Amino acid sequence: TGLCSILNGAVPGEPVKTDKNSRRGNWGNQIEFILTSVGYAVGLGNVWRFPYLCYRNGGGAFMFPYFIMLVFCGIPLFFLELSFGQFASQGCLGVWRISPMFKGVGYGMMVVSTYIGIYYNVVICIAFYYFFSSMTNLLPWTYCNNPWNTPTCNGVVTPTGINNTLANVTRSLVTGAAEVAVEVVNKTKRTSPSEEYWKHYVLKISDDIGNFGEVRLPILGCLAVSWVVVFLCLIRGVKSSGKVVYFTATFPYVVLTILFIRGITLEGAVTGIKYYLTPQWHKILDAKVWGDAASQIFYSLGCAWGGLITMASYNKFHNNCYRDSIIISITNCATSVYAGFVIFSILGFMAHHLNVDVSEVADHGPGLAFVAYPEALTLLPISPLWSLLFFFMLILLGLGTQFCLLETLVTAIVDEIGTDWIIRNKTVVTGGVAIVGFLLGVPLTTQAGIYWLLLMDNYAASFSLVIISCIMCICIMYVYGHKKYFKDVEMMLGFPPPIFFRVCWRFVSPIIISFILIFTVIQYKPITYNDYVYPGWSLAIGFLMAMSSVTCIPIYALYKISKSEGTTFLERLKNSCKADIKWGPALSEHRIGHYAAPSSEGEVEVRPLKEELKEKEDEKRDEISLTIQGSNGSTAHNTTPSA
Repeated sequence: TGLCSILNGAVPGEPVKTDKNSRRGNWGNQIEFILTSVGYAVGLGNVWRFPYLCYRNGGGAFMFPYFIMLVFCGIPLFFLELSFGQFASQGCLGVWRISPMFKGVGYGMMVVSTYIGIYYNVVICIAFYYFFSSMTNLLPWTYCNNPWNTPTCNGVVTPTGINNTLANVTRSLVTGAAEVAVEVVNKTKRTSPSEEYWKHYVLKISDDIGNFGEVRLPILGCLAVSWVVVFLCLIRGVKSSGKVVYFTATFPYVVLTILFIRGITLEGAVTGIKYYLTPQWHKILDAKVWGDAASQIFYSLGCAWGGLITMASYNKFHNNCYRDSIIISITNCATSVYAGFVIFSILGFMAHHLNVDVSEVADHGPGLAFVAYPEALTLLPISPLWSLLFFFMLILLGLGTQFCLLETLVTAIVDEIGTDWIIRNKTVVTGGVAIVGFLLGVPLTTQAGIYWLLLMDNYAASFSLVIISCIMCICIMYVYGHKKYFKDVEMMLGFPPPIFFRVCWRFVSPIIISFILIFTVIQYKPITYNDYVYPGWSLAIGFLMAMSSVTCIPIYALYKISKSEGTTFLERLKNSCKADIKWGPALSEHRIGHYAAPSSEGEVEVRPLKEELKEKEDEKRDEISLTIQGSNGSTAHNTTPSA
């Protein structure tokens, strides 16, 4: 018994309670899990989407619906997914033992994570490209005197000498003679050197989504680098990624702080921050503002991707995931607000320098990360240093999310197959998934790659995530049963979920999720990229990508119903919804209460191990006890002939 206690990590003299899954693995400590989850939730969207949404939807007034949605939707859903994965110690497929008919939800999560993982690493590889390009005395997108520049290029930095003459010639071509025309051209026709560097040099963008052109070899090389980095960081699963996140999850905050201090010291920074935060209270009555707030909370926290379930599955069974969900959710939203100060202090400086309104230099998505912000960096002293810091921060933010996306897929595959060989050779699975991800990302490195990247970003992880999350809530609360699930959480945490979360899980969150879905459909507009309008056939492909994850749910449900026992459809439906015999805690010492009932068939597998570990010194009494239990099971409890 003493030896068993030592092996299980328990203190001698205390009851044996191993909270360690030696076969599957656990986080090294709780800080690793929190940092990984923060890195997963805090991504590129916090930097390039939230600030834009904030100023577009009423500035400081947007914060009110944003935090309302955080409290009533974000944190409850985050807690639900963490508790779901932690209780079963399974990835996004294995957890659906709770109701096998809904396993298609898990496959849908895998499909979504696959799509996001493919294009997300392409964004990271472009950040790598800009990072390497910044290792120079002069940023290549500073002036308009490069071979890739056009006559409409007009830089914000005035060059000297020959370059000045060239810039003057270029400017004269753009502006014309009249002073009024000069101002109009500068505001409406001006093409910045950073935009031309992005379009004509980095991407060599084609004129149509169907015109792939050539593979951009520098970007392809950076894509290979980014996949190798992700693979090496996950080579030992959570054991290695848990160590890497100490750096990747914390250093972006160091860079943000450095850029913030530099930003607020610039002339015009206060104007930018005012533009970002000034409340427009009348917009609170606009349903679109509330829709944007709910959508941003939902998408930025990474709900329904499968990543939260996967990360929580490596927690120890009695970990306080309730506390973790609050810490991580608030950290994510606070980071978004903080990033807004950083971005708009720099954009305010740029607007002041150009003598235009902040709205004319503000952008979101790739336009902010690879056009507007790089142009602002050219105005700063020692601009290559600030550029290196900014793109290094983007790389780390992207990698934190990418780690979890890849681990979600690998964990689902390993848990589903579940053999000793595949568990021992998880590294091979990780390498295989990384290679496939790299190959699928190659089309996005072509001259039409940016069109496909934005198509995947807008459709692959849009309304499908909302549907998946809504069905997950319905399954757990109404098919499995809210009372059962509340007892499961109480067994795991030692206390039941607070009544606020119970109400949100059952009523409030599903209603808000449904609102997000309706809002997404009503506000739908065909995707465009600058002046380029996507053709109908490409939009059809986008909808197919979106539906491919959702259709997994009914297809698998019909398959499971057809394979279930029963003579009628209703009997098969009922049996396919029942929790699997293997549903419950992964370790035998945690399978107490109804999970350890003698009449359960699963007891044959878990009971002897439990008795051997806990009661080995009294084997004789144990055997008698088991004999009596078996007798009771066959005479008193069993009513079916098969028993």
